[in-house]
Amino acid sequence: MINKVKGTYDILPEDSSKWQELEQVISNVSRIFNFKEIRTPIFEVSDLFHRGVGESTDIIKKETYDFKDRGGRLITLRPEGTASVVRSVIENKLYAQANQPLKLYYQGSMFRYERPQKGRYRQFRQFGAEALGSNSPLIDAEIINYASTILESLRIKDIIIKINSLGGSESKDIYKEKLVEYLKPNITGLCNDCQRRYEENPLRVLDCKIDRENPILVDAPKPLDYLNDEDRYHFDQVISALDAIQLKYVIDKNLVRGLDYYTNTVFEIDANVSTLGAQKTLVGGGRYNNLVKSLDGPETPAVGFAFGMERLLIAIEAVKQQTPKEFIHCYMIALGDNAQNEALKIVNELRHGGLICDYDFFNKNLKGKFKQSERLNPMFNLILGEDELAEQVINVKITKTGIQKRVPLNGLYQFLLNSIRNVSSDSCSGNCNSCDEC
Repeated sequence: MINKVKGTYDILPEDSSKWQELEQVISNVSRIFNFKEIRTPIFEVSDLFHRGVGESTDIIKKETYDFKDRGGRLITLRPEGTASVVRSVIENKLYAQANQPLKLYYQGSMFRYERPQKGRYRQFRQFGAEALGSNSPLIDAEIINYASTILESLRIKDIIIKINSLGGSESKDIYKEKLVEYLKPNITGLCNDCQRRYEENPLRVLDCKIDRENPILVDAPKPLDYLNDEDRYHFDQVISALDAIQLKYVIDKNLVRGLDYYTNTVFEIDANVSTLGAQKTLVGGGRYNNLVKSLDGPETPAVGFAFGMERLLIAIEAVKQQTPKEFIHCYMIALGDNAQNEALKIVNELRHGGLICDYDFFNKNLKGKFKQSERLNPMFNLILGEDELAEQVINVKITKTGIQKRVPLNGLYQFLLNSIRNVSSDSCSGNCNSCDEC
């Protein structure tokens, strides 16, 4: 037997509806914020990620899936979405469009050779958004609000927005000097990864999960304390905008994020849900004003974020009070040869009217037909026999109440619609997906 590759997973039919609901929420909120979807290839030339993400990052050093294609080109399965979006913006000259800033979002598979664990896989799905073309602090606040609105729409309300600023190139250079000077006599007191990062990218030392509480890092200089006037003004305006829309946040001076391209605003959103374990972060992002230029495009300010969708689903399960049982609207039971074709015709018409319908395809006895109906959990059993066909009526059994009615065939669709509304409004939980109100 051939098994799936380690670090991958199958989305089985009983789980696919959860993914569809999540994707629908993302699509709906994105539309509200006027972000448009972009889709990029799942593999790119390796140089895109080496230049974009950064040679010194753990992603590039340890985690990318690289291979040579049949033409001898070095190719990488995309480990994150931003570099691919920026490549597409440059290649298709989207930065020249009149409607600015560009507000784009994406969903798709990413690939990293990580140690598989709960919510983290080697092939995983990521949802992200990018706003390119504006350096306004208001678009930083917009991006943070957009990310938090996604969580709110998924009923994940106990969240903490953590925010910091790394400053622009000038501020970052000054800060790096101070940090290196501070760490030099203390670096051996930190973990091996920190010692490597100290040589390659000192800012990443602050991102260490092992030594987060180590006094050496607790007392280290912070980027926020070395912002020049321009960068300080930008950060203050972001904070002011968050206050204006009443988003609660904390300033985390140690927050740096794990990718080299970040400048100025960086943020993460943690969710206080038990199923996530110790790692509570659901979304991270920030500003990356130099990335477009570094990939041979024009100087273009930009800001964005990304969610790991598997972790998002884990968080959703924790806050759902009760997951509604999978259901269909109608299950058709035909009794007799003459009724079968008419029953298929009725099912087809109901489907065209938007109702979820299924049929007994095994020609079981009546007991077997009802047993199959129980497994599918229909709101209605539709029973059509030879006598009903002759009278142009059909028996409709409302499974929740057991009430059965004979309904004229020409009035069946409207009867079902009215009944669905009545059943849903009697015990609506807000997520039944079967009434206009929901």
